[in-house]
Amino acid sequence: MFTGIVEELGTLETVERLGDSARLRIRGPLVTSDAGHGDSIAVNGVCLTVTEFVPGATFDVDVMAESLDRTALGALAPGDKVNLERAMRADARFGGHIVQGHIDGTGVVISRVEHEHWHVVRISLPADLQRYVVEKGSITVSGTSLTVSAVSGESDAEPWFEVSLIPTTLEATVLGDLTAGAPVNLEVDVLAKYVERLLGGRGGQPT
Repeated sequence: MFTGIVEELGTLETVERLGDSARLRIRGPLVTSDAGHGDSIAVNGVCLTVTEFVPGATFDVDVMAESLDRTALGALAPGDKVNLERAMRADARFGGHIVQGHIDGTGVVISRVEHEHWHVVRISLPADLQRYVVEKGSITVSGTSLTVSAVSGESDAEPWFEVSLIPTTLEATVLGDLTAGAPVNLEVDVLAKYVERLLGGRGGQPT
């Protein structure tokens, strides 16, 4: 499990295509400082397994074709920056929200408005995820835990949501460099999905 608090901006060093999968080598001195084989590290919000590593330097992960197709990882190229977070320790402080590292869908940056001390970014939202996203609720964008500041209305042709990025987020995550048209990984709040399932099992009526 993760929290969506990005620990380090890593760099994708190499991409080795292996037919129906790919092997990525990522430089991340912090997240590899205590890495072990089989550890989980979230890369732009995608939970991946460490297969090889050099302590304090790089780590390798294998990514299946399905993950490449269903997430924004397939659009990465050597030299790109990536958000990195190690799996949460049981005795750690919980700074974000519950993040599984299982991507629900991808969105595209629609617009970015820069204010003096923050940026407002509007991102497209797959229609099947719209019901899980609410104003002031939590969402994970490329591995970053964020608070939804606005959502699309019924009159909007396509669903969207907005997030407001403070200077720390702009500096410490890949979100600082996002431009219109950029793809992002989205993971909605898993609690919303559990509530929907439980209510659905009771005819949609709370007890």
